[in-house]
Amino acid sequence: MITPSSSDIRLEVDGHVATVTLARPAKLNSVTQEMSDALVQVIEWANGSDSIRAIVLTGDGERAFCAGSDIRSLDTYATPWDFRNRTDYCDAIRAGRKPVIAAVNGYAFGGGLETALSCDIRLSSTTASFAAPEIKLGWIGGGGMATFLSHSIGASNAALMLMTGDPIDADTALRWGLVSEVVEPGRLLRRAQELAAVIASRPPIAAETAKANLRAAVNMTQEEALRYERDLQTITFATSDADEGRAAFAEKRLGVFHRR
Repeated sequence: MITPSSSDIRLEVDGHVATVTLARPAKLNSVTQEMSDALVQVIEWANGSDSIRAIVLTGDGERAFCAGSDIRSLDTYATPWDFRNRTDYCDAIRAGRKPVIAAVNGYAFGGGLETALSCDIRLSSTTASFAAPEIKLGWIGGGGMATFLSHSIGASNAALMLMTGDPIDADTALRWGLVSEVVEPGRLLRRAQELAAVIASRPPIAAETAKANLRAAVNMTQEEALRYERDLQTITFATSDADEGRAAFAEKRLGVFHRR
């Protein structure tokens, strides 16, 4: 296991599951450039680790999952072009090959909402809320807000959030399809880790391929997506884990998978 380069990013490993915590609760877990760089480091480490099969991403404390970028740090960029070319934490999360579950424990505002949208599965506490408030400050999100939000909740609901900047609560997020489950705050992290452990118990190449397939399906035509899916299926079918899966099915036992 590595030590993240920022003390505001906490990493814990239990079995095949890594839990990554944005640990800056006094600032609502808003992300600095140092934290973004540390997230890149952690994701790259997880990508290269055969042991890590799933990741849980959450925020420290009860108030916030993540309030986005630390606004005070935005003035440190010499030019808007420098800002545009910064290392972005949402890009880092999307670069990960391992399935990522967001445990949204409070405010998911601005870049925090984009962070949650960059994860594969989103679970929410009953006290969480979600917003794209950038319009109130004179700009728009730049971490995939519009494309991922519209795919998650539909164009009209996305427009409502993007054009008003007003928050929605957890029940609305569940009804719109922004999150998969809403649970009590005290059980949120445990539930996310339980789900991550289930995913980690599946054949790891197949799980990573399922993630790649889902991402591609959003961006391809239906014909391209079907062809791509069939090619990926062929790749997974050729793995030793697929051999083990078929043998376990025939022998009526649980499979034991080793990423090969």
